[in-house]
Amino acid sequence: MIGIFDSGVGGLTVVRAIMSYLPEYDITYFGDTARTPYGTKSAETVAGYTIENIDFLISKGAKIIIVACNTASSIATEYVNGKYDVPIFEVITPAVEMATAVSKNSAIGIIGTRATIRSGIYKKKIVKINPAAKVYSEPCPLLVSLVEEGWLKKPETAMIVKKYLHPLKVRQIDTIILGCTHYPMLKDVIQRKIGKRVNIIDSSLAVADKVKTFLKNRPEIEASLTKNDTSRIFVSDVTDQFEQAARYILNRKVLLEHVRR
Repeated sequence: MIGIFDSGVGGLTVVRAIMSYLPEYDITYFGDTARTPYGTKSAETVAGYTIENIDFLISKGAKIIIVACNTASSIATEYVNGKYDVPIFEVITPAVEMATAVSKNSAIGIIGTRATIRSGIYKKKIVKINPAAKVYSEPCPLLVSLVEEGWLKKPETAMIVKKYLHPLKVRQIDTIILGCTHYPMLKDVIQRKIGKRVNIIDSSLAVADKVKTFLKNRPEIEASLTKNDTSRIFVSDVTDQFEQAARYILNRKVLLEHVRR
């Protein structure tokens, strides 16, 4: 089984991508809705949550872990590397690799939570691949809450997105990384406000492609994964907003299983 976690509903975009790229594989998702958002928490707290979440998924039988949270990926990767025997994927590296591959003018924008942007992890990884790259980052602290509340098509959301993207637009970027797995739910409005000529990098698709390639090259791990086309969704707090958003993202009826934290 493939285990995936995020601080809330956003990581379900990764579940959707895995279902598309690897449709027969069993998936277990944990959304830490009782403690969302992670982007406002300290590094020590996020690292602790990440370890708890990985332990939970492994206890459910996960043979691969996907950290579908940019904040956790940017902060906690160093804490968990080498701690577990199962392969662990984060959403930052695949997105960076895709962005540097498609950018023509090497002017790349990043949007994410305050914690992700403050970590500077995207810029570090981009410059490591392309030292000449110009990287511009903007924190977008309200977007996670807007997505969690289901305000996807509200005019207020479009206005906030426009304001957040303006500093990047004037930099004439040609590629933008959605540095939070909540943000693909706002992809249409982001594309409108940043301009149709700007490439949008969806980290959920990038990590799904990475996992698919990994399994193709590691048949011994691929063989250990169950393939019954089933999915389970665990949450640390059951909310109507999460259930509605989950149905919208996955385009199917969902059953939420409550795990106390």
